[in-house]
Amino acid sequence: MIKAAVCDDEKIIRDQILRMIGKQQEDCHIDCFASGKELLEAGKQYDVIFLDIQMEGMNGIETAKAIREQDRKAVLIFVTAVKEYVFDAFDVAAFHYLLKPIEEEKFAEVFRNAIWEIEERATIQDGPTILIQTKGRKLTLRQNDILFVENKGKKVEIHTSKDVIEAYYTMAKLEDQLADSFYRCHRGYLVNMAYIIEYGNDIIELSNGERVYMAKEKYPEFVKKYMRYLENGGTANV
Repeated sequence: MIKAAVCDDEKIIRDQILRMIGKQQEDCHIDCFASGKELLEAGKQYDVIFLDIQMEGMNGIETAKAIREQDRKAVLIFVTAVKEYVFDAFDVAAFHYLLKPIEEEKFAEVFRNAIWEIEERATIQDGPTILIQTKGRKLTLRQNDILFVENKGKKVEIHTSKDVIEAYYTMAKLEDQLADSFYRCHRGYLVNMAYIIEYGNDIIELSNGERVYMAKEKYPEFVKKYMRYLENGGTANV
Protein backbone atom coordinates (compact mmCIF):
# COMPACT_ATOMS: atom_id res chain seq x y z
CA MET A 1 0.00 0.00 0.00
CA ILE A 2 1.26 3.46 -0.92
CA LYS A 3 1.68 5.82 2.06
CA ALA A 4 1.15 9.48 1.23
CA ALA A 5 1.26 12.74 3.20
CA VAL A 6 -0.35 16.05 2.24
CA CYS A 7 1.06 19.10 4.02
CA ASP A 8 -0.59 22.46 3.27
CA ASP A 9 -1.91 25.21 5.54
CA GLU A 10 -4.99 25.65 3.32
CA LYS A 11 -7.67 23.06 4.09
CA ILE A 12 -9.27 23.53 0.69
CA ILE A 13 -5.97 22.49 -0.98
CA ARG A 14 -5.52 19.52 1.37
CA ASP A 15 -9.04 18.33 0.55
CA GLN A 16 -8.47 18.84 -3.19
CA ILE A 17 -5.25 16.80 -3.21
CA LEU A 18 -6.87 14.13 -1.03
CA ARG A 19 -9.71 13.81 -3.54
CA MET A 20 -7.36 13.67 -6.55
CA ILE A 21 -5.16 11.01 -4.94
CA GLY A 22 -8.28 8.93 -4.27
CA LYS A 23 -9.20 9.08 -7.95
CA GLN A 24 -5.77 7.84 -9.01
CA GLN A 25 -4.97 5.29 -6.29
CA GLU A 26 -7.76 3.76 -4.22
CA ASP A 27 -5.37 1.61 -2.21
CA CYS A 28 -3.49 4.45 -0.54
CA HIS A 29 -3.05 5.49 3.10
CA ILE A 30 -3.09 9.30 3.36
CA ASP A 31 -2.27 11.56 6.30
CA CYS A 32 -2.92 15.32 6.16
CA PHE A 33 -1.02 18.05 8.00
CA ALA A 34 -1.58 21.80 8.29
CA SER A 35 2.08 22.68 8.89
CA GLY A 36 5.60 21.39 8.40
CA LYS A 37 5.97 21.18 12.17
CA GLU A 38 2.97 18.80 12.39
CA LEU A 39 4.38 16.62 9.62
CA LEU A 40 7.80 16.33 11.25
CA GLU A 41 6.38 15.72 14.72
CA ALA A 42 4.34 12.78 13.36
CA GLY A 43 7.68 10.99 12.92
CA LYS A 44 6.42 8.81 10.06
CA GLN A 45 7.97 7.88 6.74
CA TYR A 46 5.97 8.22 3.53
CA ASP A 47 6.37 7.03 -0.04
CA VAL A 48 5.19 10.36 -1.45
CA ILE A 49 4.76 13.77 0.20
CA PHE A 50 2.82 16.72 -1.26
CA LEU A 51 4.35 19.75 0.37
CA ASP A 52 3.21 23.39 0.20
CA ILE A 53 6.14 25.80 0.07
CA GLN A 54 4.54 28.98 1.43
CA MET A 55 3.39 28.07 4.94
CA GLU A 56 3.51 30.09 8.14
CA GLY A 57 6.28 29.13 10.52
CA MET A 58 8.43 26.45 8.93
CA ASN A 59 8.02 26.74 5.16
CA GLY A 60 8.04 23.83 2.72
CA ILE A 61 11.72 24.10 1.75
CA GLU A 62 12.80 24.06 5.41
CA THR A 63 10.47 21.14 6.07
CA ALA A 64 11.88 19.25 3.08
CA LYS A 65 15.45 19.77 4.30
CA ALA A 66 14.49 18.32 7.68
CA ILE A 67 12.79 15.37 5.98
CA ARG A 68 15.88 14.70 3.87
CA GLU A 69 18.03 14.43 7.00
CA GLN A 70 16.02 11.34 7.95
CA ASP A 71 14.64 10.02 4.66
CA ARG A 72 16.40 10.13 1.31
CA LYS A 73 13.80 7.98 -0.47
CA ALA A 74 10.52 9.87 -0.07
CA VAL A 75 9.17 11.30 -3.33
CA LEU A 76 8.70 15.03 -2.65
CA ILE A 77 6.20 16.97 -4.76
CA PHE A 78 6.03 20.70 -4.02
CA VAL A 79 2.74 22.56 -4.38
CA THR A 80 2.92 26.37 -4.59
CA ALA A 81 1.63 29.46 -6.32
CA VAL A 82 5.13 30.93 -6.74
CA LYS A 83 7.40 29.75 -9.56
CA GLU A 84 10.52 31.35 -8.10
CA TYR A 85 11.03 28.51 -5.62
CA VAL A 86 11.69 25.94 -8.33
CA PHE A 87 15.49 26.12 -7.96
CA ASP A 88 15.27 25.66 -4.18
CA ALA A 89 13.30 22.49 -4.87
CA PHE A 90 16.31 20.98 -6.65
CA ASP A 91 18.39 21.34 -3.47
CA VAL A 92 16.19 18.81 -1.67
CA ALA A 93 15.87 16.40 -4.62
CA ALA A 94 12.21 17.23 -5.25
CA PHE A 95 10.49 14.92 -7.72
CA HIS A 96 8.19 17.55 -9.20
CA TYR A 97 6.68 21.00 -8.76
CA LEU A 98 2.92 21.62 -9.04
CA LEU A 99 1.61 25.15 -9.44
CA LYS A 100 -1.60 26.36 -7.81
CA PRO A 101 -4.34 26.31 -8.88
CA ILE A 102 -3.71 22.59 -9.39
CA GLU A 103 -4.90 21.24 -12.74
CA GLU A 104 -6.37 17.78 -12.28
CA GLU A 105 -4.92 16.42 -15.53
CA LYS A 106 -1.43 17.63 -14.58
CA PHE A 107 -1.82 16.22 -11.08
CA ALA A 108 -2.80 12.81 -12.48
CA GLU A 109 0.28 12.77 -14.75
CA VAL A 110 2.66 13.74 -11.94
CA PHE A 111 1.12 11.30 -9.47
CA ARG A 112 1.29 8.39 -11.94
CA ASN A 113 4.96 9.14 -12.55
CA ALA A 114 5.55 9.27 -8.81
CA ILE A 115 3.94 5.84 -8.35
CA TRP A 116 6.10 4.41 -11.14
CA GLU A 117 9.17 5.86 -9.44
CA ILE A 118 8.17 4.30 -6.11
CA GLU A 119 7.48 0.93 -7.71
CA GLU A 120 10.76 0.99 -9.63
CA ARG A 121 12.65 1.64 -6.41
CA ALA A 122 10.75 -1.19 -4.71
CA THR A 123 11.64 -3.53 -7.56
CA ILE A 124 15.33 -2.75 -7.14
CA GLN A 125 15.22 -3.09 -3.35
CA ASP A 126 12.71 -5.87 -2.77
CA GLY A 127 12.58 -7.72 -6.06
CA PRO A 128 9.96 -7.52 -8.83
CA THR A 129 6.37 -6.49 -8.17
CA ILE A 130 3.11 -7.22 -9.95
CA LEU A 131 0.05 -4.98 -10.32
CA ILE A 132 -3.16 -6.88 -9.49
CA GLN A 133 -6.70 -5.68 -10.28
CA THR A 134 -9.13 -6.90 -7.62
CA LYS A 135 -12.76 -5.98 -7.14
CA GLY A 136 -12.80 -2.21 -6.82
CA ARG A 137 -9.07 -1.58 -6.33
CA LYS A 138 -5.58 -2.13 -7.63
CA LEU A 139 -2.80 -3.68 -5.56
CA THR A 140 0.94 -3.74 -6.06
CA LEU A 141 2.32 -7.02 -4.70
CA ARG A 142 5.91 -8.01 -4.20
CA GLN A 143 6.34 -11.27 -6.08
CA ASN A 144 8.59 -12.51 -3.28
CA ASP A 145 5.55 -12.40 -0.95
CA ILE A 146 3.47 -14.74 -3.13
CA LEU A 147 3.59 -18.41 -2.06
CA PHE A 148 1.37 -19.83 -4.78
CA VAL A 149 -1.54 -19.02 -7.07
CA GLU A 150 -4.61 -21.26 -7.31
CA ASN A 151 -7.00 -21.38 -10.25
CA LYS A 152 -10.65 -20.78 -9.33
CA GLY A 153 -12.40 -20.83 -12.68
CA LYS A 154 -12.84 -17.26 -13.93
CA LYS A 155 -10.64 -15.91 -11.14
CA VAL A 156 -7.53 -16.84 -9.19
CA GLU A 157 -6.59 -16.87 -5.52
CA ILE A 158 -3.17 -15.40 -4.80
CA HIS A 159 -1.84 -16.86 -1.55
CA THR A 160 0.67 -14.52 0.09
CA SER A 161 2.54 -14.75 3.36
CA LYS A 162 -0.22 -12.63 4.97
CA ASP A 163 -3.53 -13.28 3.21
CA VAL A 164 -5.40 -14.63 0.19
CA ILE A 165 -6.30 -12.19 -2.59
CA GLU A 166 -8.97 -12.86 -5.21
CA ALA A 167 -8.42 -11.41 -8.67
CA TYR A 168 -10.01 -11.83 -12.09
CA TYR A 169 -7.03 -13.14 -14.05
CA THR A 170 -6.25 -16.22 -16.05
CA MET A 171 -3.46 -18.50 -14.89
CA ALA A 172 -1.76 -18.09 -18.27
CA LYS A 173 -1.66 -14.30 -17.89
CA LEU A 174 -0.15 -14.52 -14.41
CA GLU A 175 2.33 -17.15 -15.52
CA ASP A 176 3.60 -14.72 -18.17
CA GLN A 177 3.92 -11.87 -15.68
CA LEU A 178 5.56 -13.68 -12.76
CA ALA A 179 9.31 -14.17 -12.43
CA ASP A 180 11.27 -17.31 -13.26
CA SER A 181 11.06 -18.45 -9.64
CA PHE A 182 7.42 -19.49 -10.30
CA TYR A 183 6.51 -22.80 -11.90
CA ARG A 184 3.17 -24.06 -13.27
CA CYS A 185 3.24 -27.45 -11.54
CA HIS A 186 -0.42 -28.22 -12.29
CA ARG A 187 -3.14 -26.65 -14.42
CA GLY A 188 -4.60 -25.35 -11.17
CA TYR A 189 -1.41 -24.12 -9.46
CA LEU A 190 1.53 -21.77 -9.89
CA VAL A 191 4.08 -22.21 -7.13
CA ASN A 192 6.91 -19.97 -5.92
CA MET A 193 9.92 -22.27 -5.71
CA ALA A 194 11.45 -20.09 -2.97
CA TYR A 195 8.91 -21.55 -0.49
CA ILE A 196 9.24 -25.24 -1.34
CA ILE A 197 10.38 -27.46 1.55
CA GLU A 198 9.51 -30.87 0.13
CA TYR A 199 8.21 -32.37 -3.10
CA GLY A 200 7.18 -35.66 -4.61
CA ASN A 201 5.74 -36.69 -7.94
CA ASP A 202 2.22 -35.52 -7.00
CA ILE A 203 2.53 -33.04 -4.08
CA ILE A 204 4.62 -29.98 -3.24
CA GLU A 205 4.78 -28.88 0.40
CA LEU A 206 5.45 -25.24 1.22
CA SER A 207 7.15 -23.59 4.19
CA ASN A 208 3.83 -22.37 5.64
CA GLY A 209 2.50 -25.93 5.80
CA GLU A 210 0.22 -25.71 2.75
CA ARG A 211 0.37 -28.20 -0.10
CA VAL A 212 -0.22 -27.84 -3.82
CA TYR A 213 -0.75 -30.55 -6.40
CA MET A 214 1.89 -31.62 -8.87
CA ALA A 215 0.74 -33.08 -12.19
CA LYS A 216 2.68 -36.34 -12.55
CA GLU A 217 3.57 -35.59 -16.16
CA LYS A 218 5.08 -32.29 -14.97
CA TYR A 219 7.41 -33.90 -12.43
CA PRO A 220 10.50 -34.43 -14.65
CA GLU A 221 10.31 -30.88 -16.02
CA PHE A 222 9.75 -29.50 -12.52
CA VAL A 223 12.89 -31.19 -11.17
CA LYS A 224 14.99 -29.70 -13.99
CA LYS A 225 13.44 -26.26 -13.45
CA TYR A 226 13.94 -26.41 -9.70
CA MET A 227 17.57 -27.51 -10.04
CA ARG A 228 18.18 -24.66 -12.49
CA TYR A 229 16.55 -22.26 -10.04
CA LEU A 230 18.95 -23.40 -7.29
CA GLU A 231 21.97 -23.21 -9.60
CA ASN A 232 21.07 -19.59 -10.38
CA GLY A 233 21.15 -18.62 -6.71
CA GLY A 234 17.69 -19.59 -5.51
CA THR A 235 17.22 -20.62 -1.89
CA ALA A 236 16.57 -24.28 -1.07
CA ASN A 237 14.29 -25.10 1.87
CA VAL A 238 14.11 -28.81 1.05
